Amino acid sequence: MATERHYSPVDRLLLQADSALRTLLPFSGQPSRPSPAIVQPDSELPPTETRHIAGLMRINHTGEVCAQALYQGQALTAKLPGVRSAMEHAATEEVDHLAWCEQRIHQLGSHTSVLNPLFYSMSFGIGAVAGLISDKVSLGFVAATEDQVCKHLNKHLDELPTEDHKSRAILEAMREDEEHHAAGALEAGGYRFPAPVKFGMSLLSRIMTKSTYRI
Repeated sequence: MATERHYSPVDRLLLQADSALRTLLPFSGQPSRPSPAIVQPDSELPPTETRHIAGLMRINHTGEVCAQALYQGQALTAKLPGVRSAMEHAATEEVDHLAWCEQRIHQLGSHTSVLNPLFYSMSFGIGAVAGLISDKVSLGFVAATEDQVCKHLNKHLDELPTEDHKSRAILEAMREDEEHHAAGALEAGGYRFPAPVKFGMSLLSRIMTKSTYRI
């Protein structure tokens, strides 16, 4: 009968370092599911639209970098083993999104954001602090963050050209997963953040989207 493996603090730090490298190094994350874009047809797009789509996908890629860091930071400081396991599982699912976005960005002839290491560090710190405060706050932060992500995805889906079936398939699949993560965090006992806190998170999110659209 299999038993849960218990890691020492040093083991966990090494695992976090490995996760950071897999998140930040190009094409290091191995998705467990194939990209939804694979079955979608190619389409000829004008250069201006191609650059715009690449910018949108770069924003979403950086958002997934932040999600990875957030979950890993929370898993490091989570108090209950069940919460830690849930965070690590969510981070694993987000690897798919990370890889899908990266693949699409390169198909569009563009690059991921050079600011990713900065945003990873900031998000990891926020996640670790949230986990130190309480598991309830940590889960609530997940729900609030995923809510922000879904709003971005809806906005980007509205902005995508109708001919770009590949990017649309990716974002729609991501939205479904993110909605599931948000609902799961609240069902697990996550704290529902008040509107002023969500507004502050929205402002920080806007800084990320504005800065990573081009760089």
